[in-house]
Amino acid sequence: MAINCGIVGLPNVGKSTIFQAITSAPAEAANYPFCTIEPNVGIVSVTDQRMTNISVFIKPQKQIPAVVEFVDIAGLVKGASKGEGLGNQFLGHIRQVSAIIHVVRCFEDDDVIHVDGVVNPINDIETINLELALADLEVVEKKMTNLPKLLKNQNKEISSKAKMLAPILENLKDALSEGIAARAVELNSDELELVRELNLITLKKVLYLCNVDEDGMLEDNEHVKAVFDYAGNEGASAMKICGKLESEIASLDSEEEKEEFMDAAGIEKSGLELLTKKAYDMLGLKTYFTAGEKEVRAWTFKEGFKAPQAAGIIHTDFERGFIKAEVYHYDDLLQFKSEGKVKENGKFRVEGKEYVVKDGDIIHFRFNV
Repeated sequence: MAINCGIVGLPNVGKSTIFQAITSAPAEAANYPFCTIEPNVGIVSVTDQRMTNISVFIKPQKQIPAVVEFVDIAGLVKGASKGEGLGNQFLGHIRQVSAIIHVVRCFEDDDVIHVDGVVNPINDIETINLELALADLEVVEKKMTNLPKLLKNQNKEISSKAKMLAPILENLKDALSEGIAARAVELNSDELELVRELNLITLKKVLYLCNVDEDGMLEDNEHVKAVFDYAGNEGASAMKICGKLESEIASLDSEEEKEEFMDAAGIEKSGLELLTKKAYDMLGLKTYFTAGEKEVRAWTFKEGFKAPQAAGIIHTDFERGFIKAEVYHYDDLLQFKSEGKVKENGKFRVEGKEYVVKDGDIIHFRFNV
């Protein structure tokens, strides 16, 4: 399933620098506002040691990792919801992503211009969040103006849906008018489904990404602590990254050079690896594998998916014609060293339509269409 994360923030917080580093894709990065206008897109392979280990025992011709798409969206400013700084165009790009990575400047540097002249990460966050809330408010209000017509519709399904939608929109309007994100409004799964078509930005999961200097990677500064506290109070995720260090790592040619640099800098895992792990956790995503002589491949699925749904990620025909799933787990392969030994030890199973797929399952689907 396609996973894409939109990287947002005020101008000059280091968004494009971080994007360029983690994706190794070209993105214009410069010390002035709005150097990014059209969104840059980078496709990144997800590092998963399990796929490498599976390949030791299965010995495929190739490995195909899962991927995440990162979209570098231009810097938003106060008034973006009303079109300031080409805001409407940028907000439209944000509506298309699965989750938001909100880059926040958490370092002091007189040589790097801050759009407000002072580094204050909480003010920065609230500026962006208010603009996103106001943009969503406009969408909700527009939908509310259409409700009377929908309530009178002769189609009972349409009028019934409009009746159920009315109080939900009122609650969302009240929250968004106060600059409160839609995700802070308590909505059950049925209510979320009713408003899904609105594609509200502030319903999306958000990760606050603190861009720090090298010292900030060693010890949390006051800016980082403030952002983590803010995220905790909101029920959101947060992590820190040093855009400058990540850029230096990305510029190195070989994996050996990168590992040596990371060791010297005291970095155990790259910012990309940590960021993709956070994104997966935030979106409730897991990985299963298909494995054979031709290829070992990682597939991303939503936690709670049953076998036919997981099969449908490969191809809709797999879900439509699902018969059964032949399943064993990565841990079993690691223990017994071969699929044959996994079978001999009773760890190879045949599962039906109600089987809930687990992270690390290795699956072969049987289907007929």
